[in-house]
Amino acid sequence: MDSWIGRGQDSGQIRDKTAGRRPVIGLVLGGGAARGFAHIGIVRTLSAYGIVPNVVVGTSIGAVIGGAFAAGHLDTLETWARSLQPRSVLSYLDLKLNGSGLIGGDKLAAELETSLGETLIEDLPLKFATVATEVRTGHETWVTHGRIVDAMRASYALPGIFSPVLIGDRWLVDGALVNPVPVSAARALGAEIVIAANLSSDIFTHSTTIYSHGASAVAQEVPAEPAPPRRGIRKFFSAERAVKREFFGGGGRPGISSVMVDAFNIMQDRITRARLAGDPPDLLITPRIGQIGWFDFHRADELIAHGARAAERAMASIQEVIDVLAPATPATTSDKATSDNITGRDALDGAS
Repeated sequence: MDSWIGRGQDSGQIRDKTAGRRPVIGLVLGGGAARGFAHIGIVRTLSAYGIVPNVVVGTSIGAVIGGAFAAGHLDTLETWARSLQPRSVLSYLDLKLNGSGLIGGDKLAAELETSLGETLIEDLPLKFATVATEVRTGHETWVTHGRIVDAMRASYALPGIFSPVLIGDRWLVDGALVNPVPVSAARALGAEIVIAANLSSDIFTHSTTIYSHGASAVAQEVPAEPAPPRRGIRKFFSAERAVKREFFGGGGRPGISSVMVDAFNIMQDRITRARLAGDPPDLLITPRIGQIGWFDFHRADELIAHGARAAERAMASIQEVIDVLAPATPATTSDKATSDNITGRDALDGAS
């Protein structure tokens, strides 16, 4: 049987010499903050092997990577990601203490606006959706039309960190609260074969129950040392620096961000396990990136490489899944010509 995938001169296309119609492939990209840069390596590797999705669904950072890919701006996003350094990451933290989140998110949104501007989801060459959570009701919300930048921002609005985003008449926050790896959305949008990427598979592998724990009789809390007084012009910047110090923590004490993110991470892991058990993808890609923190955006090179390796490891399984779920059938010459021209939304139309 001729392979649907393979490297060669036509590696940008799915090689299909016998099938009358290629299957509708859905790509699902899960949440995970900085770890989401691994999605870039996954998408690049799938494309190199000729796996071109017709449906892309993402949650949180998965919505950002998936949206950039769907809009044809993945190169720009990757260049920006690889350029990030610890100091430049801090520059995107526009602290906003008088709102509903610690970070306004305007600086990061400005980067997305530069590339995607007024791009609408309904104008994309493939089906795309982001997953968000409605504040107060907890409704799982699939954003399937409107500005792609707004859909991304709503999906990655981590509660307490980023301010909620108003889309229509709904205030939306991070979709990982309800569906961290949204396989169900991809199937609902017509995907026949679903390939999903889960970024938290190896973070809490050894989680257990600590059934006997308490404070030591000799344990004493070490008081924090007061910060040295600021003099001259430095005193005008001390407040912001103090807030950032509290935000990230230090001296063994977790900061606000780490407490909130770790709590969110634990919750996301539990929800992901439950959702994937009830609605598993046909193929799950799991980069081994548990040692990389949620705010390690400056490690894009490493993360992209991890994602590429994970996708490479999965290619044999992807081939097997396609052969089993979408076996090739003899096709006439005219059928073959028609099949070669089916891409993006056309493939979905052909499946309906």
